Amino acid sequence: MPDSVALDPVDLHLLRLLQNDARTTYRDLAAQVGVAPSTCLDRVARLRRAGVILGHRLELDPAKMGRGLQALLLVQVRPHRRELVGPFVDRIRALPESRTVFHLTGPDDYLVHVAVADMTDLQRLVLDEFTSQREVARVETRLIFQQWECGPLLPPAAPAPSPAAARAATP
Repeated sequence: MPDSVALDPVDLHLLRLLQNDARTTYRDLAAQVGVAPSTCLDRVARLRRAGVILGHRLELDPAKMGRGLQALLLVQVRPHRRELVGPFVDRIRALPESRTVFHLTGPDDYLVHVAVADMTDLQRLVLDEFTSQREVARVETRLIFQQWECGPLLPPAAPAPSPAAARAATP
């Protein structure tokens, strides 16, 4: 697992702003953060090179794209062997209905977020693309009534020192 990257307050402020609106111009970012536009550009480029910023994406409303029904599919694969994992994940990721695929621990091997037109389309997807695969032992479906995005992903705050450590650090 790659090591985390040291981020200072300016980096964190830039990341917060970009996560809320990735289309913000460097000039506007620089003004909001209080640095020169060239500094802002350099910092964002460094964050990209370091792998902190992975990319930018366009979000579409599935309902407005004709896929108003979303579901989570819990999938068990048997046998759960390495040589099946790659091809299974590749096949599922290639489906236009697939939004996200998670490889899990526990009784289910995968959690697949899908967006489909309606219940008939969901049934077709489950029967034709999942349970028809020899390695798929079971699929459980959970309909999504509503979903909320969460706030920006920022590094955890440094732990507060214990009272004893704070007293020891005081001269």
